[in-house]
Amino acid sequence: MSTSTVLLALLEQEPAHGYTLKQKYDGRFAQKRPLAFGQVYASLARFERQGLAEMVDVETGEGPERKRYRITPEGAQLVTDWVYTAQEPGVFSTSTLFARVTVALLSGRDPQQVLDTQRESHLERMRELQAQRRTARGSDLLAVTYELAHLDADLKWIEQAGRRPAAEKGKS
Repeated sequence: MSTSTVLLALLEQEPAHGYTLKQKYDGRFAQKRPLAFGQVYASLARFERQGLAEMVDVETGEGPERKRYRITPEGAQLVTDWVYTAQEPGVFSTSTLFARVTVALLSGRDPQQVLDTQRESHLERMRELQAQRRTARGSDLLAVTYELAHLDADLKWIEQAGRRPAAEKGKS
């Protein structure tokens, strides 16, 4: 996901200050790791330089100035292009789980322990998400079902990897 493009897309809804934009982003996309304020403000400055957003006004008062930005037609077109462009499928080998199992195999450690620990963690998270799914609506429901599908795919891989014969242990 392109964080800066998502920020730009959030400006499409309505003009916003950096703080408000961060809150909107964190509320929708950053369940585990909130976005840094610096990243938001750096993105807004870059959008302005590139003609993708423009400053609407500046509020002064207690604290620092609050600049409000809105998306430009060029910015809206960039968002449209991004939304409708297919994302290249990721390479499986970049997965942390894959890396841990591979290191366990290569180093003589027990890969089954890695898989069992991860399976339990995945199942626990799936139970949490299934409970959330009962009340989730709109984009929250999409996020929950997306994560569930990915966890399910990981579990299938964990099961397949767990069937590797012990004779394979230590081979690359």
